Amino acid sequence: MTTQTPLEDRDAAPEPEAQASSALPPSPSPSAVPSTRTRKRHALVLGLGALVLALLAAGIVPKLDARKAQAAQVAVQRELSVATVAPKPAPATQDLLLPGAVMPWADASIYARTSGYVQHWYADIGAHVKAGQTLAQIDTPELDAQLQQARADEATAQANYRFASSTAQRWQTMLQTQSVAQQDADAKTSDAAAKLATLQATQANVARLQEMVAYQNVTAPFDGVITVRNVQVGALVTAGGTPGLATMPGELFHIEQTDRLRVYVDVPQDDASRVTPGTAVWLTTQQYPGRRFPATVARSANAIDPVSRTLHVEVDVDNADGALMPGAYAQVHLALTTTTPALEVPVSALLFRPDGVTVAVVDAHDKVQLRQVSIGRDFGTYVEIATGLAPTDRVINNPGDAIANGQSVRVAAGSTDAAGTPAVAAAAPGGKA
Repeated sequence: MTTQTPLEDRDAAPEPEAQASSALPPSPSPSAVPSTRTRKRHALVLGLGALVLALLAAGIVPKLDARKAQAAQVAVQRELSVATVAPKPAPATQDLLLPGAVMPWADASIYARTSGYVQHWYADIGAHVKAGQTLAQIDTPELDAQLQQARADEATAQANYRFASSTAQRWQTMLQTQSVAQQDADAKTSDAAAKLATLQATQANVARLQEMVAYQNVTAPFDGVITVRNVQVGALVTAGGTPGLATMPGELFHIEQTDRLRVYVDVPQDDASRVTPGTAVWLTTQQYPGRRFPATVARSANAIDPVSRTLHVEVDVDNADGALMPGAYAQVHLALTTTTPALEVPVSALLFRPDGVTVAVVDAHDKVQLRQVSIGRDFGTYVEIATGLAPTDRVINNPGDAIANGQSVRVAAGSTDAAGTPAVAAAAPGGKA
């Protein structure tokens, strides 16, 4: 019997493992292992390189684009960007708005023509009266007595004239037969003529006093409205009063004719030549918003006021409905027409230089040309250019004070050409306008 030492057991033990390992695939050779690891290492390096390149692209490319955009913006800013407008024909009619003072067609202060006491008054303020209507009645007993005396003097003068006339006729008859002297006959004839003159004087005095008595009734001179009444029953009034004084003028009534009104306006000298009797005109007031009151230009002073340099014009308006009140304020619209309208541009296109009013025009080469112009009519936000501008010009709107003649500019989007159509803006470097 043979015994095995532990060493022998260890040498014999691996046999089952060897049998098992014989079933596994053969392990790669030592020469093949380094090539696989090399490929993995290369793939790792390539991935890291791509990652680095991606990170570099993410950080550098935006900076490059920003620099490119900045360079393009600087290139654009080197040329001044301007907006242009095209001059267009000015309207042939201009609405000239002026303040006007509304006055009555007729205005009269009524005074007493005879002295006495107010017996009755028949019209108060606001009353519409007709021409010849009695407004008040004055009691004049002294005047009545004077009229009676004057009529008695007239009767005496009439009797004296009749006697003198008959005496003169008899003496003329006796003169034909040489019964009286020529001188005596002429004296009788002269006496009759003197008596006739006395009679005529007394008749004139009677007529005067009759007229004074007729003034006991204070009447309206025309159809109108009573605006002032200063009389009371029993008040003493004097003939004529004291017109023209600020205190106690003696005015009994004040009457105004309001069915037709006069409106006075002062037209500036520049527009005075275009205001004629045929000029269309209408009125507006704040009391009636949206309503137009048709009127007509009646007359003008045909002379310029040397103080205000304006033309005084009267405008008549029908006021049958009584909507307008005398003494009110109204706005007068004058439709001034011109046969040769010029071109108009916005007020913002004007440059006020020491040498005169100037506009900046862009030529065909996008260069600035400064032109002196003369202003015609003023339309508020627009002005008419009388001389110095052509319809095909491109006028710079809102030019800066530093703009110079011959300066290169770039026409911005939104500008209009001579035909009034939007102009195409020039492309700036980088594809941005």
